[in-house]
Amino acid sequence: MNAIHSAALPRRHFLTIVGSLTAFSILGVGASIARAETRKGRIKQAVCPGVFNGTKLDLEGQCREAARLGAHGIDLVGPEAFPLLKKYALIPTMVPGGSGIKEGINDKKCHSSIDQRMRAAIKAAAAAGAPNVIVLSGDRKGLTDEEGLENSVLFLNNIKNLAEEQGVTLCTELLNSKVNHPGYMCDHTSWGVELCKRVNSPRVKLLYDIYHMQIMEGDIIRTIQQNIKYFGHFHTAGNPGRHEFDETQEMNYKGICKAIADLGYQGYLSHEYTPTKDPLETLDKMMSICEV
Repeated sequence: MNAIHSAALPRRHFLTIVGSLTAFSILGVGASIARAETRKGRIKQAVCPGVFNGTKLDLEGQCREAARLGAHGIDLVGPEAFPLLKKYALIPTMVPGGSGIKEGINDKKCHSSIDQRMRAAIKAAAAAGAPNVIVLSGDRKGLTDEEGLENSVLFLNNIKNLAEEQGVTLCTELLNSKVNHPGYMCDHTSWGVELCKRVNSPRVKLLYDIYHMQIMEGDIIRTIQQNIKYFGHFHTAGNPGRHEFDETQEMNYKGICKAIADLGYQGYLSHEYTPTKDPLETLDKMMSICEV
């Protein structure tokens, strides 16, 4: 066992096996592995694969460490990964839906191919007990915000019935167009909220990426409080740099998470930063900060 795998967690997070582990069954891969309890607190935390950058862990290793640290699930993994997640009693908290940052639902020419992929993703997510499928608006490519909005509403109106039937929420992600994704259309909360209002489905919401919206808008807590009904999922990262959120960053994640929890939010908050220090120690610390 290498040093990363054998590193001890702080005592309060390394729970004893007896009384705190549950056996889960899984089809096709044999008996599932008992796991530690999920993190305490009012926020259901998950992780994205990027938080393990620097560990050289394969997917199974990432699942093992995510479960050990008390995560509920892993974002942005497809059906091929579902058996491994279930082995460690994790869920796929945000499933890829087949749209892209550049080629998204705001472009009618992309609708047919994305629709086919997204329908398959919705059905796979439902079968796995996954709550969400990610949607990306796409690049502006000369479209006005209104044209892109109309095209996006058209796409979501055509697929929302399936999402409602399957009990899966389609979450359009808010990304910044200032630093990371020049030209991306769904780059302001107001545009995303208007999209949700026009589609008017309980299964069409937003993935509110806190890092991206800090860059574009700031005023994070007030924005969340005013629009929580439209937010189906959250992503975290520090700003500037998109790394772990520590004393060098400009956001107070303890306060942000408390505000989210105080609103009665029942979805997931998933960590999507790139660590600059020991990845597993960092993840434990970030999850502790959000354990409100």
